[in-house]
Amino acid sequence: MMQFLAYIIAYPFLWIISILPFRLLYILSDVTYFFIYTLIGYRKKTVRLNLELALPHLNEKERREVEKKFYHHFCDSLFEMIKTLNIRDEEIKKRFTFTNFDLVHEYEAKGKSVVVLIGHYGSYEWLLVMNRYLTTHQGFGIYKVIRNKYFNRLVKKIRGKFNARLIGMKSTIPTMRKNERDGVLGFYGFITDQSPKIKSAYYWSDFFGMEVPVHVGGEIMAKKLGMNIMFARVEKTARGYYKCTYIPVEENIKDIPNFEITDRFMAMLEEQIKQKPEYYLWTHNRFKHRKNNPPHFKA
Repeated sequence: MMQFLAYIIAYPFLWIISILPFRLLYILSDVTYFFIYTLIGYRKKTVRLNLELALPHLNEKERREVEKKFYHHFCDSLFEMIKTLNIRDEEIKKRFTFTNFDLVHEYEAKGKSVVVLIGHYGSYEWLLVMNRYLTTHQGFGIYKVIRNKYFNRLVKKIRGKFNARLIGMKSTIPTMRKNERDGVLGFYGFITDQSPKIKSAYYWSDFFGMEVPVHVGGEIMAKKLGMNIMFARVEKTARGYYKCTYIPVEENIKDIPNFEITDRFMAMLEEQIKQKPEYYLWTHNRFKHRKNNPPHFKA
């Protein structure tokens, strides 16, 4: 009952926000930034520690600048996700573009399913618009199910607007196996940089000079089911505008040593973050289970 009550209270506000023009949306985002960063300090300790661990070459003033830019982007991302409820196709296609979508069609033509490795960078939510351009394959997104079933349904509705089908993490393997048996070809989006629970940590990869647990399900399933695999590099070009470049991996992925693909992806993501760190999701406690603990910087 409480879950439903929370939903019916929140939904009208979310819907009203979703019909606002982008100019007003970003004014609201700026106001929200003031509250969550200046007044509340939402997860500020986590963000500062993450920045100190990942970017020790920056001085404190420089890291504070990254921190402020990150919170502005973080607020924008929240409102952009809400906006997806009522965004028009022509608007989202203008705001999220692809530099080499012909590569996706080449992969479709090969008649094999594809695993796409994604990071929490730029707009990983709007990346789902790629499903509007697929011709023979279906788009699937692997996600963590929300406990509140009503908000979980809303998230599926928002992301499903782009014709993406969401698969809960626990249902990923059986769903992919069933699709393969039934001849359903798809692009499966795996967010690979998120930290798994320590009891489920299967592999540790280097990330900013620290060994951290990473999700390797995308690589494992691609090898087991004979799928192709590619990376999605998302960049923010201006406020509310993004572009994605797809980066292919060698055809015979079974010949590549285990977890090398995941290591390559993490290295590429790290390089991108170093260039513009403000667009990475620093509120996640990404280095909580790091093995080789670098010197701690006082927050």
